[in-house]
Amino acid sequence: MASKPTAVLAACALITGGSAGAHDAVRGWPYPPACCKGDDLGGDCERIPGASVKTGPSGFSVTLLPGDHHLVTRQHLFQIPYRDALPSGDHDFHICLHPSEEHMNCFFAPPDSM
Repeated sequence: MASKPTAVLAACALITGGSAGAHDAVRGWPYPPACCKGDDLGGDCERIPGASVKTGPSGFSVTLLPGDHHLVTRQHLFQIPYRDALPSGDHDFHICLHPSEEHMNCFFAPPDSM
């Protein structure tokens, strides 16, 4: 039986019909198509600095500044419950912003931080 995060990723891939429209993270693992609405050049998913992420009793607090993600032009604060985080395919944090920089679509955390 698949773990909950693995099952969520598999379900996302099935619902959206495979990898059409998604791209890979820099280290080669694929962002689920349900999260990513672009390609390698203009995608909305990207690694973010670990210093941007804090953990608290109810989840992750992510503060993004310009330069932390290519779509970010001003400071944003996202509160993400632990149950909504997806496991990243590496040891970094990643975020997908869609349809604009104000909207967090998916958040990926290293498995050991969840």
